[in-house]
Amino acid sequence: MKTPYYTATSLDGFIATEDDSLDWLFPLGDLGESSYPAFISEVGALAMGSATYEWMVRNADRVTAETGSAWPYQQPAWIFSNRELPRIDGADIRFARGDVRLVHAEMCAAADGKNLWIVGGGDLAGQFHDAGLLDELIVQIGSVTLGNGKPLFPRRVLSPRLSLVSVHQVGAGMAELRYKVQKDGEDAPP
Repeated sequence: MKTPYYTATSLDGFIATEDDSLDWLFPLGDLGESSYPAFISEVGALAMGSATYEWMVRNADRVTAETGSAWPYQQPAWIFSNRELPRIDGADIRFARGDVRLVHAEMCAAADGKNLWIVGGGDLAGQFHDAGLLDELIVQIGSVTLGNGKPLFPRRVLSPRLSLVSVHQVGAGMAELRYKVQKDGEDAPP
């Protein structure tokens, strides 16, 4: 069981525009040609920040066109927010706030041995990292620049904490990088 942060970013390190839009991402490739189908088959629960969730609610038609459903996940999802948010009909959603360590234990129980996906945003992934719970970063880098927006991972993480495991080209518009997150007490790779 792992806790990965699987996401896409612009070449200049932003996962969304300043107004939380993901529109830049869709023209870059076909989801079916990426590692996503294999990745999601190993996910038992997911965590999502409120901005990502609200984007999905606002763009339900677009999400449906891309994935076939306004809520494309079968797994239980924990949405982290300090605000009241609308529910998506038929989705197994649990709203959470506070320390990610407490919610992580609930997610592990629900995932039944499968992985826990940190969907986004960057700060939520950073909170899991800060708590020592993040195991890997899987980042698909798109061939666009946004100039500004929501950062990929708003934390200072210096080597050798991240070890590059693999690089894979996804079509003409993206490259996927996989990093293992070294835990305290683990030996860094040579």
